[in-house]
Amino acid sequence: MKWVTLISLIFLFSSATSRNVQRVARDAEHKSEIAHRYNDLKEETFKAVTMITFAQYLQRCSYEGLSKLVKDVVDLAQKCVANEDAPECGKSLPSIFLDEICQVEKLRDSYGAMADCCGKADPERNECFLSFKVPQPDFVQPYQRPASDVICKEYQDNRVALLGHFIYTVARRDPFLYAPTILSLAADYEHALQSCCGESDVGACLDEKVQHIFHPKKVSVKQQYSCGILKKFGERTFKANKLVILSQKYPKAPFSEILKILQDVKGIYKECCEGDMVECMDDRAELMTYMCSKQDVFSSKIKACCEKPVVERSQCIIEADFDDKPEDLPSLVEKYIQDKEVCKRYEAGHDEFLSEFVYEYGRRHPEFSSQLILRITKGYETLLDKCCKTDNPAECYGNAVEELNKHIQETQDIVKTNCEFLNTNGEAEFLKVLLVRYTKKMPQVSTDTLLEIGKKMTAVGTKCCKLPEDRRLPCSEGYLSIVIQDMCRRQETTPINDNVSHCCSDSYAYRRPCFSTMGVDTKYVPPAFDPEMFNFDEKLCTAPPAERELGQMKLLVNLIKRKPQMTEEQIKTISDGFTAMVDKCCKQSDIETCFGEE
Repeated sequence: MKWVTLISLIFLFSSATSRNVQRVARDAEHKSEIAHRYNDLKEETFKAVTMITFAQYLQRCSYEGLSKLVKDVVDLAQKCVANEDAPECGKSLPSIFLDEICQVEKLRDSYGAMADCCGKADPERNECFLSFKVPQPDFVQPYQRPASDVICKEYQDNRVALLGHFIYTVARRDPFLYAPTILSLAADYEHALQSCCGESDVGACLDEKVQHIFHPKKVSVKQQYSCGILKKFGERTFKANKLVILSQKYPKAPFSEILKILQDVKGIYKECCEGDMVECMDDRAELMTYMCSKQDVFSSKIKACCEKPVVERSQCIIEADFDDKPEDLPSLVEKYIQDKEVCKRYEAGHDEFLSEFVYEYGRRHPEFSSQLILRITKGYETLLDKCCKTDNPAECYGNAVEELNKHIQETQDIVKTNCEFLNTNGEAEFLKVLLVRYTKKMPQVSTDTLLEIGKKMTAVGTKCCKLPEDRRLPCSEGYLSIVIQDMCRRQETTPINDNVSHCCSDSYAYRRPCFSTMGVDTKYVPPAFDPEMFNFDEKLCTAPPAERELGQMKLLVNLIKRKPQMTEEQIKTISDGFTAMVDKCCKQSDIETCFGEE
């Protein structure tokens, strides 16, 4: 059974109880969006999120320069609270922010071509500005906290400025990090200060407590990944993936409640991905308040989160563990295979039927990756499409469980085999295997980029293979999907080859298996032999072991680029020969002559 394309699900239900419908109705009551959001968030949080928004768009601007823009927007918000009919109060929040940016004097002097975005109409204007955001730019250094002997006094005397500079620096350094996350980090920083300023060694205390706060790159990468999936594959795929994760995380919640929050989650991600941080912050806070009001419905694991202030709640709930699944869940075989009404229910409501299958499967299998569950769902959908047209559907899909289990076993075996190899042979050997494999798949990629990809994949293995067996699959396929997404993003601007293009574009759920099964690129024409690539000198002998290892890796990649059809035996022979050559020549008095001869 070949399952090629991703499930196409529509989760837009017009239930009268949908919170999204309530929100639309509520928003219609507000003449002024900015006044409504200011009232919801209150002044301090509104100011902070406004600073984040400007710092992420205008990464080169000073704190003082952005503070003036923040004041302009806050003044407008306060004016609109007093009178929603006042001029400019009816404008959308993104328009208010972008209009303010486009009025900055000498915008072109600092930002060059970005100034041309101001000539576009919305929403193209915003898309244009987003394209100029630079992650981890060289011109923004990581946040440096004030010296230990003055930080507590600074916090005591000028709390707003201290935390404001932290928020400003994190936002401009990570322009895709969501505002709720940045404010959660700022709250963690403040709690650390409150705790450590009473200690004798303030610096040591802060070092221990704030390490994760100043390095939010992992969270930022995950959030960029979500935005990339939403943009590349659209709302249906994004929501199908989130439906799996929500079902796994809140297995006791009824299907109707999962669908209610699913639509909100999609809207919140869309706002954050589009840089609309004020609405993202407010809507996420509202969703978390709703979930906390129904803790008994959603999860026993969010109680401590719900006791936190609103600003800190959302990140806590997102990072909370999966709830324990109900013990009395019946087998799905009876409902989705043995039931004589399967085809009737499927044909009566194709999307509703499949979305409920995703929910039921997800809540039973937290040990599977979301991508695997989407592939299982696609396989089931393909089977029903075929069998429901026959005279005896039950007989046709009678072996469905075996087919599904076969794919599950294949996926689990890949993880098991890779973890066993990594644990037995170590990271260096694991990296070599990956470099051989991926250089053959995409020899057009630069040696340095292949090394970077290989190291990232090795890091995924190191992280996930340490976990209990029931967490390895979602961990490995989840993180590998992020590495692949980064590779595919590069492919869009610098095409690699047809195979990579196909795997990147064809199906979200099948991306990882597509890359795993990708063969050698048969259309690749190796470059002409360049002796400089294999020119060795005495630095190879004096270099630290890690550097020598890196040199050997680069040699390996460059050799395969010139002969992708090389067998494993040939690669091993050359690799062993290289090691022997280095050992021999590094003992000689005339090292370079020896290398030349060898």
